[in-house]
Parts: sequence; C-alpha cells; structure tokens
Amino acid sequence: MKTQKSTAIAIAGCHEVEIHYKRPIFNSDNKVASSEDSERFFRSFIDEKRIDYKEFFWIMLLTNANQIIGISEISVGNTTGVSVNVKEIYQLALLKNASAIIVAHNHPSGKLSPSESDKKLTKKLTGASQLLDITLLDHLILTSEGFVSFSDSNWM
Repeated sequence: MKTQKSTAIAIAGCHEVEIHYKRPIFNSDNKVASSEDSERFFRSFIDEKRIDYKEFFWIMLLTNANQIIGISEISVGNTTGVSVNVKEIYQLALLKNASAIIVAHNHPSGKLSPSESDKKLTKKLTGASQLLDITLLDHLILTSEGFVSFSDSNWM
C-alpha cells in the first residue's frame, strides 16, 4: 500500500534531496597563505606530463581559514583553449560547503599573459562569487616554467 508521501513523489516525479556534511580533519600543512602556496598545491595535484599538451581548468576549494577541502579538475580543452561552465564551479563549491575558491588553468603555449577570455571568465567568476558569498581568492595561469597570479598582478 502506497503512502501519501510516496504517491506524491510518484505523481510529481521528484525525489527527496538529503545532504550530509562532515568537516574533514585538516592538516595544518594544507593551508593557503599565498599564490606560491596555491601553485604548489595545484602542481601536486595535476599531471605535469600533460601541462604542455592541452588546456585544463581546476578549482581549489577552501574553508574560511584557507584550509584546502579539495582540488578538482573542472574541464579539459584542446591546445588553444578550455571551455568552463561557471555553474559547475559553484555547484561543487556549494556542495563542499567551501567559503573560498582559487581557480587555475594552464597555457600549453608557455605564455603567462592572460587572454581576453581569461579576463572575462575571471570577471564572471567574481560576480558569481559575490552573489553566492563564496570568495574568489585568485586565478592562476600555469605553465611548465612558472605561473602568474591574477590577484598578485591586480587583474581582479
């Protein structure tokens, strides 16, 4: 015999959503205090063998105290660009209860200067961050030889 609740779910075609969150136990070594820290943590996560092959886009999720919750690869592109879905970035940040994020992508060309699309994306991410009350701390561009920080360069 169906209950009223199961009948309502069957009619509406909806299911209940239940979220559980248990804060991870943090390692004091996983705290970001500078763009150099961000670069180091991203490089420990990414496959350096692929950095000159095609563009990738990553996100670092942080607590309010800048402890790393996690790092995730958001998108894989081609040799000249990567398509980024802003909704996916903030969906992950919200699901992980992140207070702040740092994003990064690579330039297989080896050039550390941001493209116009890099600047537009950063502006779009900044707007979404303000709306969702999730701080966008930085956007890094990585190459085999080095990195550049949007925050350190006053581009955001």
